[in-house]
Amino acid sequence: MSLLKLGIDVVLHLDKYLGTIIQTYGTATYLLIFLILFFETGIVITPFLPGDSLIFAAGAFAAIGSLNVFTLFIVVASAAILGDTVNYHIGKFIGEKIYEAENLKLIKKEHLLEARNFYDKYGNMTIVLGRFIPIIRTFVPFVAGIGEMNYIHFLTYNALGGIIWAALFSFGGYYFGNLEIVKTHFGFVTIAIIVISLIPALVTFLKKK
Repeated sequence: MSLLKLGIDVVLHLDKYLGTIIQTYGTATYLLIFLILFFETGIVITPFLPGDSLIFAAGAFAAIGSLNVFTLFIVVASAAILGDTVNYHIGKFIGEKIYEAENLKLIKKEHLLEARNFYDKYGNMTIVLGRFIPIIRTFVPFVAGIGEMNYIHFLTYNALGGIIWAALFSFGGYYFGNLEIVKTHFGFVTIAIIVISLIPALVTFLKKK
């Protein structure tokens, strides 16, 4: 199976894969979730990792006792906040060199430009709002670091965004993930979460046209 097909299969059957991981590794699953979410926002070259849908699926498993929803919430919030903090420092110390580089192979310059425009428009609240937009959330703290946003302000908005995001998807999966209609069509629900998350970015793009 090609990497692309495997990625699509994981997205469509995230509940199946996560269930297998929980059965095999038990509480170590929390570490895996932490690492995936940390790398999604902490490392600028990995914006493609499945944040929102992964947390929702984990919340659904917490509802049936496979995971603890409060532990999940703490793990998710910690990964989000720490990941953004690392990303901020990467942007602060080497971001300008990366941004001005002519040939960016691992980072798409249009993503950086979108994040910078988003930051210019919404200011400090970008740290909170960007957390809910896939891909954009990976580059927002990076751009904040380049712009040398006040660190205390960054930490405040970063913590606020991370906590709200973690609560929304962890407890959303916990309360709604095991509804019969959701379990029956989990792949479509996962896609819906991704599509809904991308709506703000799409609206911004259309406004520019």
